[in-house]
Amino acid sequence: MLNILGVMAESSTESVEAAAGNTFLDLVSIDPGTIVFTLINTLIIFLIFRIFLYKPVCNILEKRREMAAAEIADAQKAKEAAEKAEQEYTARLADAKNEAAEIVKQATLRAQKREEEIVTEANQKAAEIRAKAEENIERDKQRAKNEIKDEISEIVVMAASKVVEKEISAKDNEDIISKFLSEVGAAE
Repeated sequence: MLNILGVMAESSTESVEAAAGNTFLDLVSIDPGTIVFTLINTLIIFLIFRIFLYKPVCNILEKRREMAAAEIADAQKAKEAAEKAEQEYTARLADAKNEAAEIVKQATLRAQKREEEIVTEANQKAAEIRAKAEENIERDKQRAKNEIKDEISEIVVMAASKVVEKEISAKDNEDIISKFLSEVGAAE
């Protein structure tokens, strides 16, 4: 019995090995129908992906590329506008500085001119005041001279009346004249 069992085990092992060998050969074998079917399936899947996936994705990517290009162009325009505005601002600022400097220069010139006018007016007024003062001094001097003359006349008249009253000797005459001259000298 052991023999029978051993033969059976051997035959079952061989049949398993034979079955396994056939299956292995079936998996590795090249079947032209399967290749054609696989190629057709791959082509159909490729076309479906091409129509339904590739074109929409390409369209989306193209739109995205156009949007990016538009944004870049807008950014470039904004940058150019900002640079132009900065240049205009800089030019206006420079013009304003120049204008301010010109205004200050003109104001300084006007102030200097006004200063010169004021000094000239002051000098003219001072000259007028000096001239009037000199006139007043000259008038006062003339009045003083006239008063002195009047006083001298009065003194001479008084001296003459005294001389007439009294007889004067030569010595008295000299005394009177020197006294008169000293009085006149003290009056001036």
